[in-house]
Amino acid sequence: MIRSSLPAGMRTLIRFSRLHTIIGTSLSVVSLFVLAWLLLPDPAGPAWLLPVTLVASLGANLYIVGLNQLTDIEIDRINKPGLPLASGELAVSTGRAWVVTAGVLALVLAALSGPYLFITVVASMIIGTLYSLPPVRLKRFHFWAAASIFTVRGLVVNLFMYLHFQISLGGTTMLPAAIWLLTAFIFALSLVIAWFKDMPDIAGDRQFQIVTLSVRLGARRVFRLGMGVLSLCYLGMIAAGMVGVAGLNSAGLIIAHAALLVVAWWQARLVEVDRPKSVTRYYRFIWVLFYLEYLVFPLIAGAA
Repeated sequence: MIRSSLPAGMRTLIRFSRLHTIIGTSLSVVSLFVLAWLLLPDPAGPAWLLPVTLVASLGANLYIVGLNQLTDIEIDRINKPGLPLASGELAVSTGRAWVVTAGVLALVLAALSGPYLFITVVASMIIGTLYSLPPVRLKRFHFWAAASIFTVRGLVVNLFMYLHFQISLGGTTMLPAAIWLLTAFIFALSLVIAWFKDMPDIAGDRQFQIVTLSVRLGARRVFRLGMGVLSLCYLGMIAAGMVGVAGLNSAGLIIAHAALLVVAWWQARLVEVDRPKSVTRYYRFIWVLFYLEYLVFPLIAGAA
C-alpha cells in the first residue's frame, strides 16, 4: 500500500535499488551504531554521525546493485524480467545517471567523515565493481562471486563500520568480542545468501555462461549445503552463549538463536527446490534472518 502511493519514479528507484539490500544495509548501519553506543563506557559524538554514515552507505549500496543491473540486462530478461532495466521501464541512461550520482555521493560523504567509513565505502565499491564489470566480472565464477558478497557484508561492513562509529564516539581501535562474533555469523550467513541468490537463476546463468555453484552442483545439493552452513551458524551462536561473551546476555543469545534455527528449518520444509519461485521465497526469508541478527545483537547487548 505504501509503495503503491508513491510517485512512479520513486517506485522505480526503489525497485532498482533492490529494496531487500537497502533494508539490510540500513539495519546493519543502525545496529552497529547502537552497539558502539552500548558497548562504550561513555559514548559521545556529533549529531550528524549516524545520518551521514547511513546516506553514504546507501549511496554505495545503490551504486553496487545498480551497476550489477546495468551489466546484466540480457540475463535479467530471463532470470528477473520484472526489474526496471530488464523490463524497459527504466532507460539505461537514467540508470547510469543514478549509479554515478550514488557512487559520487557515497565517496564524498565518506571522505569527509573519517578514514574507517572511507575504507568501508571504497572497499565495498571496488569489490562491487569487480563483481559486475568486464573484463574481471567476478560473478562468472562461483567462488569469487560468493567471496565478493561475504567479504563486503561479512567483513568490511561489520569491522570497519563499527570502527568508524567506535572512534567517532570516543573509543579506541580495539574491537570487542561481541563484534567479532557478529562478524563471524554474518560472514557465514552472507555465504548462504550468495549461494541461494543464484539458485532460481540457473536457466539464464547457464545460457550466459555464468558458472554459479547452482549451475555446477544443481539446486538441490546447493540447498542442502546452504542449510548445513546455516545450521552451523546458529549452533555456533548457541555454543557462544553457553561459553559467555563479554557485553552480551548469554540467555538471550542462546534463546534467540535456538528459536531462529527452529524457524529456519520449519520454513525449509516448505521449499520445492525444483521450483524457482519457491526457492526465491526462501531466499527472501534468509534475508529476514539477516535483518533479525542486526536486531537481536543490540537487544542482547542492552540486556547484558
